[in-house]
Amino acid sequence: MALIDDITALVTASGAQVQKKKDTYKIDITIAERKAFLSKKKLQYIASFKVDDAAKVVHYTEMLKESGSGMSGGGDFDDSGITSGFGFKTETYKTGGGPREGTIDEQSNFFGKNYDYRFDFRTIRQQVEELARREGYEFMYSLTARDW
Repeated sequence: MALIDDITALVTASGAQVQKKKDTYKIDITIAERKAFLSKKKLQYIASFKVDDAAKVVHYTEMLKESGSGMSGGGDFDDSGITSGFGFKTETYKTGGGPREGTIDEQSNFFGKNYDYRFDFRTIRQQVEELARREGYEFMYSLTARDW
């Protein structure tokens, strides 16, 4: 249980929220937000980890999630070619393919957005891995939590 407490203290100190659901912990950090007239977009780093004390393994997965809400200028055209000027759109994206490297600027290019905030994804993952190895646990990265 000390390893879970150490990991939780580490990520909480970096500004993340940690939630427990059964035996899995979820790390959630809002890394960028953009607000405009009647709309809002948010980019989040979300990671999950599970500590298997019997096998001495820490399972870890991560993703980048962008969500937005609000009204946009423009909107859909009707049959006559006239636009209402209002619309609503919500999107969620996930990236995968192994541990991500780089800063939020590189990742935000994937989403086609311009965020001014820098966030290094490696930092949290490397610190969790270091804590696990220091306590004698193996660190296993997975694309999804279903692989656990």
